[in-house]
Amino acid sequence: MRTEDTGGSGHDLRHHGDAEVRDEGAALTDLAVNVRADTPPPWLREEIAASLSSLAAYPDGRAARAAVAARHGLPVERVLLTAGAAEAFVLLARALKVRRPVVVHPQFTEPEAALRDAGHTVDRVLLRAEDGFRLDPAAVPEDADLVVIGNPTNPTSVLHPAGALARLARPGRVLVVDEAFMDAVPGEREALAGRTDVPGLVVLRSLTKTWGLAGLRIGYVLACAEIIADLERAQPLWPVSTPALAAAEACVRSRALAEAGHAAHRGAADRAHLVAGLAEFASRGVRVVQPAEGPFVLVRMPGAAAVRRRLRELGYAVRRGDTFPGLGEEWVRVAVRDRGTVNGFLKALSAALG
Repeated sequence: MRTEDTGGSGHDLRHHGDAEVRDEGAALTDLAVNVRADTPPPWLREEIAASLSSLAAYPDGRAARAAVAARHGLPVERVLLTAGAAEAFVLLARALKVRRPVVVHPQFTEPEAALRDAGHTVDRVLLRAEDGFRLDPAAVPEDADLVVIGNPTNPTSVLHPAGALARLARPGRVLVVDEAFMDAVPGEREALAGRTDVPGLVVLRSLTKTWGLAGLRIGYVLACAEIIADLERAQPLWPVSTPALAAAEACVRSRALAEAGHAAHRGAADRAHLVAGLAEFASRGVRVVQPAEGPFVLVRMPGAAAVRRRLRELGYAVRRGDTFPGLGEEWVRVAVRDRGTVNGFLKALSAALG
């Protein structure tokens, strides 16, 4: 685990999994994007469609904000709805007056990109494969006044203990925990969402992944009222559309939470099937970061760039890993899919490995 100045970064922080399945990649079987494949469900599409009759009015987010607050047991002053979690990273970068932001990598690259775009110099704490990409809180510089980490982390699929993350909190520090994939963890164990005893805590949530709403853009921020007010001042007017507000309200109801819980358990079983299949290639140098807890796995394999190209020729898209700081060309990220899809992928991988 080491700290790195980002001045010489050669990583493409703007590359995301959707680039793998655009244009000529649109016909490929998608194991590159971390959105659940069988979504949104019919009941959610109906809720969104019903909101279209209200499009003549400006969006009113009060009901959705109250519903999210109730879901986490918080007052509404601690909730901000955003156009996806990605907007929240931009708001944090622009609204917070910080001197030394630190991003814990490998992780989703948009937080660092947003900070750099806002004129900040960003330091990195690089977690190591030899340590299982596990966090040692002591590796984060004491004078960091903004720390960003994902949990479970994209792309490593590591779920950090909530206690370890809470130990990162300091007076005068903002601690941002990206929990975009936490609802894919059975029981949401190790979640910090809803906690009010951790000073400076900011938790980001996304409704994109579990509910298949990447095209709708809906997420939210949980933080103290002062930080929420700062972020809200940096938002444009009416940042979240009426259909997205309808989706937010629907996705935090008890029925939806129960469905998400069932989906998390199915996803865990499907992930175990994928990991077991990948283990069959251990003699060919394939290694999976374990234990994986998210709806994706990080895989190391020799000649991964060439393997990824051959997989595309065989009809499968996976996410390249070398755009994540701390990873190189030997890494790929593979989304968890149903067993039939995984079996087809494993057959293609066997051929691609030669």
